[in-house]
Amino acid sequence: MVKFSKELEAQLIPEWKEAFVNYWQLKKQIKRIRLSRLPSKPPHSAQLFAGVDFGRSIFDSLRSIAANLRASSHDDHNNLSVIQVRRKTVNGSQEEIYETELAQLFSEEDEVRVFFASLDEELNKVNQFYKKQEGEFIERGDTLNKQLQILLDLRRIIKDRRHKTSNSSSNSESFSHSPSRNSDYSERFGGESEETNSEVSSQTEEVITTLEKNGINLLNSGMRGNKKTKNNKKGMRIDVPATNPTRAITAITSMLLEDLVNNPSGGEFIFKRKIQSAEKMIRSAFVELYRALGLLKTYSSLNTVAFSKILKKFDKVSCQKASANYLKEVKRSHFVSSDKVVRLMDEVESIFTKHFANNDRKKAMKFLRPQQNKDSHMVTFLVGLSTGCFVSLFCVYAILAHLCGIFSPSKEPTYMETVYPVFSVFALLSLHLFMYGCNLFMWKKTRINYNFIFEFSPTTALKHRDAFLICTTLMTTVVGAMVIHLLLRAAAFSPSQIDAIPGILLLVFTILLICPFDVFYRPTRYCFIRVLRNIACSPFYKVLLVDFFMADQLTSQIPLLRHLETTSCHFSATIFKTHNHETCHSGRLYMEITYIISFMPYYWRALQCARRWFDDSDVNHLKNMGKYVSAMVAAGARVTYSRQDNHLWFVIVLITSTVATMYQLYWDFIKDWGFLNPNSTNPWLRDDLILKNKSIYYMSIALNVVLRLTWVETILHFKMGRVQSRLLEFLLASLEVIRRGHWNFYRLENEHLNNVGRYRAVKTVPLPFRETDSD
Repeated sequence: MVKFSKELEAQLIPEWKEAFVNYWQLKKQIKRIRLSRLPSKPPHSAQLFAGVDFGRSIFDSLRSIAANLRASSHDDHNNLSVIQVRRKTVNGSQEEIYETELAQLFSEEDEVRVFFASLDEELNKVNQFYKKQEGEFIERGDTLNKQLQILLDLRRIIKDRRHKTSNSSSNSESFSHSPSRNSDYSERFGGESEETNSEVSSQTEEVITTLEKNGINLLNSGMRGNKKTKNNKKGMRIDVPATNPTRAITAITSMLLEDLVNNPSGGEFIFKRKIQSAEKMIRSAFVELYRALGLLKTYSSLNTVAFSKILKKFDKVSCQKASANYLKEVKRSHFVSSDKVVRLMDEVESIFTKHFANNDRKKAMKFLRPQQNKDSHMVTFLVGLSTGCFVSLFCVYAILAHLCGIFSPSKEPTYMETVYPVFSVFALLSLHLFMYGCNLFMWKKTRINYNFIFEFSPTTALKHRDAFLICTTLMTTVVGAMVIHLLLRAAAFSPSQIDAIPGILLLVFTILLICPFDVFYRPTRYCFIRVLRNIACSPFYKVLLVDFFMADQLTSQIPLLRHLETTSCHFSATIFKTHNHETCHSGRLYMEITYIISFMPYYWRALQCARRWFDDSDVNHLKNMGKYVSAMVAAGARVTYSRQDNHLWFVIVLITSTVATMYQLYWDFIKDWGFLNPNSTNPWLRDDLILKNKSIYYMSIALNVVLRLTWVETILHFKMGRVQSRLLEFLLASLEVIRRGHWNFYRLENEHLNNVGRYRAVKTVPLPFRETDSD
């Protein structure tokens, strides 16, 4: 049977952990009470007569009978009068707090008084947190209801407009082309003519009047009956967030669009698209509200059980039925007795079913209560199987490579220049996937809510077993292709034919990545493509955490991108015969592309910082952008030094790389990880730590410093052969990938603790309708 403490630890909401009853601390206090009640060691004089029986007095029986009578007659009274829980109102506020008064039986025991003082504090904390969250969610529900009503009214206006337009066009062509009618097709649908379709116009006027009663006036809707309404101080605008290039341009040119929609040919289409976007936003907001209410309901039930369990433990230790009175007050408290959350959940279910699921409750529940996929043992089996195949194939490859003398001086140039880059791409990608799988495992183990942080859907999000399966399958396929490649070379096939195998393998995986069929983790593949699109178009997309997190991963995969460049160059030279293979390593175009690839990940990341500063007006984003600019300068200097080996560029590389490294280390430790706080309770770390062993954090700091300095090897220019140089290059690239995976855990740990500090367990969805000044 699982202990309740472990069950509570597994089920509590991580972001609200500090708001839960501190069950473990209360258990420790009960243990202290039990220890304090143990019989103390008798004095020495008592020990001398411990074995001597002086006989029984006749009064002993009388005393025993009297004691039993008193206990039986006053048992119920004592159980109720042992403790008294009273509600008190805090001065100057309407908040109620609970305070326990102990009877004389317990009043002299310090440990009992401390226990009930802590219990009162926990009860007040839980009650107040519940009231606060309940009030916020009810207010959010009222706002959503108002937003939904506006959406329904606008739908009705569009429907009336279509009906009216069809009637108007059937009346007369001249009337439909009159200027006064064209002006009626504005985005705000104001000023309906009362001479035609008076019934439809009156319905539209009724809707607009309803909106005005709700405090919303449609902009430029003052034309009613060819009379302009004055004193329109407030207006309503459909505020679609600028999360993609189209919406960004729409936001920038919103005033021009307001004039554009006055044209009936294009305005109605634009307005319809805005209404569709508004509907999606409101639907998402209802889903998040329902999820938040479910979390609050879980919060209430877990705390109720925790109080009941801890009071039973106290009764067992104190040998008194003192918990009945206190537990009765717990059940009367607001977080247990209030039914507002349950009623609001029922209301959200009915609203969502009616307006967003066409009265199909089963369909609505798929949105409101998505079922999470359980971990499959088949995935674990496939991971083990593919790992075994990978190890076996790698051993076969090593033996064949040795027998074929593939790394001998006479054969190494062709192989290392054409085949090695492709296989290095897959090896680095697989290593990154393996590190990501380790991240997922550790985040799950430490209850870091990475799905919420990345805004992933729990039903389709990648699990650590899935990441390991993708990694091992990819590497098994790649090593298998390498074995086939060596066997064909040994069979004296044409090198130009068999060297196409790596290119074919790359093409197959590219097709698999963009495959539209629902196979091989399609939601994850499409999410990956969407994030890459957001990164490539950084200035035009609102930057989410998953976007800049992925962009940071790309800064650690610059060697992979350069291998892709080399591979593309060699295969284009082989297939299209546009240039010689030598130009893929020494040509001017190659050098220019190398600079671009070395800059691009840092450039994208700098643009994201600029966009975040534009959105949030936080100067820290500009400081972060400076880190990536310094990294771009250092990367460019190192590329130039690799071609121009002189003292001047050595000094430039040393200075720029040192400055960039110091900047990066500062940002890693202080901003991204939250470490190096001199006033922290954990010396030079931070106050809150998820891992219990502090030495792990200190070792991680040292490891990050060492791995940040791997660029030193690139300026030393050790004398070694081509094979050794390539292997060392691959080793350094692998160390950077490992450093990034190591960095990922602490970055998300810090983000999770920030969410915990703010009790942020559900995301806030922006709403489409907002009031603006008419000017």
